[in-house]
Amino acid sequence: MLKFEENMIKDEDFEAITRVVSFRGVPMSKYNVENWERMDYFQARHDDVVIATYPKAGTTWVSEIMDMIYAGGDLEKCQRDAIYNRVPYMEIRVPGMPSGVDQLEVLASPRLIKTHVPIHLMPESFWEKNCKVIYVARNAKDVAVSYFFFHNMVKALPDPGPWDKFVTDYMNGAVSYGSWFDHVKGWWERRNQYQILYLFYEDLKEDPKREIKKILHFLKRELSEEVLEKIVHHTSFQIMSKNTMANYKTIPNELLNQTNTAFMRKGEAGDWKNHFTVAQNEMFDTHYQKEMLGTSLHFRTEI
Repeated sequence: MLKFEENMIKDEDFEAITRVVSFRGVPMSKYNVENWERMDYFQARHDDVVIATYPKAGTTWVSEIMDMIYAGGDLEKCQRDAIYNRVPYMEIRVPGMPSGVDQLEVLASPRLIKTHVPIHLMPESFWEKNCKVIYVARNAKDVAVSYFFFHNMVKALPDPGPWDKFVTDYMNGAVSYGSWFDHVKGWWERRNQYQILYLFYEDLKEDPKREIKKILHFLKRELSEEVLEKIVHHTSFQIMSKNTMANYKTIPNELLNQTNTAFMRKGEAGDWKNHFTVAQNEMFDTHYQKEMLGTSLHFRTEI
């Protein structure tokens, strides 16, 4: 279990954590990829369910939805701990604390597991055990904006610099977890090879009940209409942003500074229009068309 405290990480630890290196073709935190053997040999269980996303694509939202489904809509059960303990972040490593793998190894089944890794970095045991994965994809422009604000909040991430620099780095895949394009296409292209439910953030915003029903069908679970309505309500942005077990307010500001910007910032589709200049948008669209050429994967940039 992760329990964050003030002044728990030394400045020299932050220097190690924020260093990004190329790992199997993907920019990743040097600290996270050290001892990656723990990931390579991670032992999945047949009833594990993985929530996979590129960062800032609705991971916490869908994690809370999944925990509520598993709890049968019992709000008290979902208040038992912070979301990062209820749904551990598999590849994370924090100095002086249990890693995501450590957390998962002692967690009782059935486990809910969070990851941001591209599909080629997933431990093979998940495929060997025929585990289910829910992949959530969000349009590239809104992810860029959200990821920029996130970099400015999280001390364990490199300084993103000004917005114009960050959007160029992001577009070129020169950020932690690499190319958004490669990530979403990689999972999309192999969605029929494994048990992968591919969902879109914009669809969830448009009609959460419809998308939660898709999840229930995928999981072969049934819930009453009353419980389903309860889950929709309690996983809305308005409710979750006030829920201390979901909004990351349990993490000290020295690690996740929410003084100026909340972890759950807006949760909108189309906020990119408030940040992209006309020139940036044109540049991004040109690059987007090149990167997405030939794929059947399509996104909505607003709803």
